[in-house]
Amino acid sequence: MKIIKRNGTEVVFDVTKIERAIEKANLAGNGEPELTDRQIKEIAAKIERYCSNIGRTLTVEEVQELVESYIMQHSAYETAKRYIRYRFTRNLVRTANTTDNQILTLIECNNEEVKQENSNKNPTVNSVQRDYMAGEVSKDITKRLLLPPEVVEAHEEGIIHFHDMDYFAQHMHNCDLVNLEDMLNNGTVISGTMIEKPHSFSTACNIATQIIAQVASNQYGGQSISLTHLAPFVQVSREKIRRQVTNEFEKLGLEKDVKKIEEIAEERLLDEIKRGVQTIQYQVVTLLTTNGQAPFVTVFMYLGETKDPALKHDLALIIEEVLRQRIQGVKNETGTYVTPAFPKLIYVLEEDNVAEDRPYWYLTELAAKCTAKRMVPDYISEKIMLENKIDSNGEGHCYTCMGCRSFLTPYVDENGKPKYYGRFNQGVVTINLVDVACSAVAGGKRDEEKFWKILDERLELCHKALRCRHERLIGTLSDAAPILWQYGALARLKKGEPITKLLYGGYSTLSLGYAGLWECVYEVTGKKLTTPEGEAFGLKVMQKLNDACMKWRGAENIHYSLYGTPLESTTYKFAKCLQKRFGIIEGVTDKAYVTNSYHVHVTEQIDAFEKLAFEAKFQALSPGGAISYVEVPNMQDNIPAVLSVMKFIYDNIMYAELNTKSDYCQECGYDGEIQIVSDEDGKLVWECPKCGNRDQSKMNVARRTCGYIGSQFWNQGRTQEIKERVLHL
Repeated sequence: MKIIKRNGTEVVFDVTKIERAIEKANLAGNGEPELTDRQIKEIAAKIERYCSNIGRTLTVEEVQELVESYIMQHSAYETAKRYIRYRFTRNLVRTANTTDNQILTLIECNNEEVKQENSNKNPTVNSVQRDYMAGEVSKDITKRLLLPPEVVEAHEEGIIHFHDMDYFAQHMHNCDLVNLEDMLNNGTVISGTMIEKPHSFSTACNIATQIIAQVASNQYGGQSISLTHLAPFVQVSREKIRRQVTNEFEKLGLEKDVKKIEEIAEERLLDEIKRGVQTIQYQVVTLLTTNGQAPFVTVFMYLGETKDPALKHDLALIIEEVLRQRIQGVKNETGTYVTPAFPKLIYVLEEDNVAEDRPYWYLTELAAKCTAKRMVPDYISEKIMLENKIDSNGEGHCYTCMGCRSFLTPYVDENGKPKYYGRFNQGVVTINLVDVACSAVAGGKRDEEKFWKILDERLELCHKALRCRHERLIGTLSDAAPILWQYGALARLKKGEPITKLLYGGYSTLSLGYAGLWECVYEVTGKKLTTPEGEAFGLKVMQKLNDACMKWRGAENIHYSLYGTPLESTTYKFAKCLQKRFGIIEGVTDKAYVTNSYHVHVTEQIDAFEKLAFEAKFQALSPGGAISYVEVPNMQDNIPAVLSVMKFIYDNIMYAELNTKSDYCQECGYDGEIQIVSDEDGKLVWECPKCGNRDQSKMNVARRTCGYIGSQFWNQGRTQEIKERVLHL
């Protein structure tokens, strides 16, 4: 059994330290000691049992609070006071500098919490350490100087989560849809160098990857590009190659055989498409941006984005090549093909590809094979999205999310035209719905009226925190990130021009995140979300959150939107805070994780189709972003079943994915599912079922955890959630 020290390092639990600390407090008074040696040992033993049974690693602070509680249970109030006073004094010493110890443990790679904060960052790499060090400084400044004390306190207690505090000191935004079309057609500037319109598809792909890297280094969230914006350059290359082949025929003195020239040109064109797609694939996975990871980029594949038949044909060629290369995967350090985390792929299911008799059904079959092998692409239903995303002109639109799930609100520009590319999200603040429920039911009595009252109070707190995000961006000059604000990724502002006007009117969004609807409903109603009573209450909560966003939007002309928070490391933080505040409540706080957004609990036995149909009702009430998934076994030999799920997605839910497993053990060559087991200290670890390898540096594990694939492992809370997932198919 272990505990986590204040600097994040893990150490073996030592009950004698607890005994010594209580003994010192007990003997520090002038009078008779309040506790006997036997009572001190009893208190220490109770704490040891509690820590052993809770199912996760506790922090030093949590253990110390247990000590205080158990001392007072023995009516040793003076001893408890002395213990508390000692803690307070030591805390004052520690807070004289809030970052030194944290940074030192980062450098030495023994900070367990930070090591598992982001499943796509390797904390042993210098660039990641540099980003984390800067993040610690940013968090320190943010907490002490930039945010109101009540927001910081609520964040620390897990009542809300102020996302990406490690970047808040800078004037940075969250995620966006890159206007690649504008940048490629009208030119851009990268690091002071003019980049003109490319004269081939392969060059366009190369420029696109440079844009992706630059954008990733100037924001902290995800970004999305569309293959539609690259498709016109296929024809540019086609014409260029035709001229080259024609010249070759002339130089060789051959008769100009138009058909033969066309065949050779198309063959070379396909080779160029392959090389161009390879550029995107390999550069994205090998690039390290300034935040120490591969760019968090999503590639959007939507045939319906163009109505021109020739352009659609060329777009299909690109999509086919992207899918084929992703099926193959990328080689790891041992030369074995494995599943990469990025780029994330999204494939739109539409009329032209959703049935066997449609012209692009072959692409859908290829997408199904890719999903079965590599967990991507994810799927957007054009049919459902056109129903859900209606703009002020009364027209429905289908477009990509910004990264893993964050969707923009429908927007019509000053010319009355819909606009999505070039827009962005200002940031996220998440409300812990489980804490609202537990606060309302404190004392064991279910009080729905009290729940709504507390929810209103918490929403206002979230609103205040979101305003902080918005106001941090007000007045930011375009010079802060020229690639974004001056050279087309998001805008074409002048040098020295503030970005303020882009923060209003719907051009950008602010996201109210939410987590733990499942546990919230169970605590307030005593019913599961999947029951009629639970569903009704859950939908009522979702509507309440939407109403708050609309109220703020109407008053401020800022597009607040409800967002189903991914909760990567925060799921563990919320769980720990809930247990600290409310203890262990069966079905509510008895896990080391909190359920993402509106999702059905991972342990719930439910059919894949039933789950998707059920969650679709909640997804429709999460317009700022949400994604549903079904957990499936190895489907590589059952592609028809994958296609059945995809067809169901098209008819029933806007955005969904299939979670498969894709692992590799470098020790023995095992290619299957790496398992999660408990070690001798009760810690969850990954183990190869064939050779027993537990060295994470010698295995490749890929799991979808938050709408995107992680490949650098996870904290104990998320690991428990992954372990407990049941299959839906």
